[in-house]
This record gives sequence, C-alpha cells and structure tokens, in this order.
Amino acid sequence: MAENNPNTILFAGSSHPSLVKEVSGSLGLKLGQVELDRFPDGEISLQIKENVRGRDVFVMQTVALDPNNYLMELLIMVDSLKRASAQSIAVVIPYFGYCRQDRKDRPRVPITAKLVANLLQNAGATRILTMDLHTEQLQGFFDIPVDNLYARPCIAEVFKQENDCRNLVVVTPDIGSVKLTKSYAKQLGVDFAIVDKHRCDSNHVDVVTLIGDVKGKDVLLADDMCSTAGTLVSAAKVCQEKGANRIFAAVTHGLFVGDSVQKIEQSPIEALYMSNTIPYTERLDRSTKIKTVSVANLFGQAIHCILSRESISSLFQLDSRTEPTISHT
Repeated sequence: MAENNPNTILFAGSSHPSLVKEVSGSLGLKLGQVELDRFPDGEISLQIKENVRGRDVFVMQTVALDPNNYLMELLIMVDSLKRASAQSIAVVIPYFGYCRQDRKDRPRVPITAKLVANLLQNAGATRILTMDLHTEQLQGFFDIPVDNLYARPCIAEVFKQENDCRNLVVVTPDIGSVKLTKSYAKQLGVDFAIVDKHRCDSNHVDVVTLIGDVKGKDVLLADDMCSTAGTLVSAAKVCQEKGANRIFAAVTHGLFVGDSVQKIEQSPIEALYMSNTIPYTERLDRSTKIKTVSVANLFGQAIHCILSRESISSLFQLDSRTEPTISHT
C-alpha cells in the first residue's frame, strides 16, 4: 500500500488522534511531524516539520465537538502545506462540520457549508475525502474532487455478526434518511419502513406516521448522525407503540450533545452502533448501549485507491439481491 510510496505523507490535526493512528497503521504510513502551539493571545501557531515539496499530502481532521477551533487549525495547516510546495493536498474530514447549514431555509441565514467549501479550496485543498455527508449535494459546493465514503458497510457487518436478522426491519427515523435506510436493508437482506414526522399546525404539534409494519419485528433505526437523540428516541417509541420487539439503532456520526446519552439510555433502544468518525468522549463511558465500530480501514482503503488511481465507488457496490420493499403484514 502507501508504505511503498515515499512520495506520500499523512499529517493530522489535533481533533481525533486515535482515528489518525489507526488509519496510518492500516496504510503503513508514518505520520508527518507538525509543531502545533498557541500564541499568548490564543491564536494558532503551526509549523510543518517535514519536507513536502513535490509530495502527495493527506491531511486528516474531523470538524466536530470544537468545530471552530478544529476548522481553523485545518485551514492553517493546508495553507502551510500549499506554501511549502506540496504537489497535492487531499483533506480527509471524517465528519464535515457545518454540513447541516447547506441551504437558505429561512430569510437572512448563511449557507455555511458552502462557505467552508470555499475556505478549504482557497486554502489550497486539491481533493476532499469525507464520510456520510448530511446531503450528498454538498459535493457540488466544491470545484475539486470530493469522495464521500459510507460507514454503512462496516456498521451493518458488525450488526449482522452480533444479531439475528431473520426477523428484522430497517426503519428510517425521518423521511430524509430513506436512501440510507434502503442501503442498510439491501445489505442485510430485509425490508424497510419509514417514520414520517411533521408539524400539523401553529402550535407545532408533531404528527407521526409509520409507513410499513413493525409488529412482532426487530427494528434497526438507521440515520447519518445523532446529535440531541430526539429524532432517534421519538422513532424508537413509535416503533415500540406499534408492536416492535427489539429495537436497535445505527448512526455514522455520534455527536451526542447535551443529555442525549441519557435519552438513549432511557429509551427503548437496546443498542446503538456508531462509527468512530467523532472522538469517543467521557460522557459515552456512562452508556451501556452505545457500541463503536471503527472505519479506519475504510479510510485507509480509500486513500490507497486515490494513490493507485482505483475506483473508490467499488468499495461500496452491493450485490444483485432484490431491492428492499416496504415491510407489510
């Protein structure tokens, strides 16, 4: 793999050292040295301690938990590498911060995801490698190649190893995750259902509709992220009320802000499987339900594909099993 290419070097910011270590290990790459410090007034001080002239550089940084700091750190590092004459700078962002602010859904609001895209390009990024963008249309915000990886194959495989899927239905907790849910259902060889929640009047009353049948079934709720856990817990309660047996959840990005971990612990969800795109925090130590699935090898394979000019999409091709359908009695 990359260990045979002396022209390649991997750098990392300070946001997720454990994931970077796993990725570098899977590639056989030694991490490039970066001197990262602070000026007395809090500004970031950074110096690349390696010769990168004419080299293919990868920079890994997840923009979560302290997004403003980590984004600025990433931009400064990319600028440093560009000014040091790196041949190419591929930015690896396991979780793309500000991805939810991707359109003007109200008057006088920013499209921050586009702003971040502009900043990364202007800093000197020549390629973006990320995972489970909140909406895939974000790739169009860039004028450089963007590779969007999927955690679903890794999470679904671990789930399948630990659970009996013969009585399973995959359920989307909201209408926006239908495509992801169908991918889980196809990989697991089962049907799917949809929880559709919307506001019905000026008093903001939630009307919840379950499209499909979960009575007597085991349920896997599939979503791209869990922030406050409100959507997941609400969907789990609906499935429980509709007669589901065991209820599980699978998410790519576990932000878990506020009292979200407590909500999961008190919910009908038996176990929640998540990838390690976001660092494991102390609050997760209090959870008996949250399980972490590493996606480091997947990032390593994607980086190898970039270097060897192979197709990244081939990593996610499902077989020709029948397309999943809505679960019904």
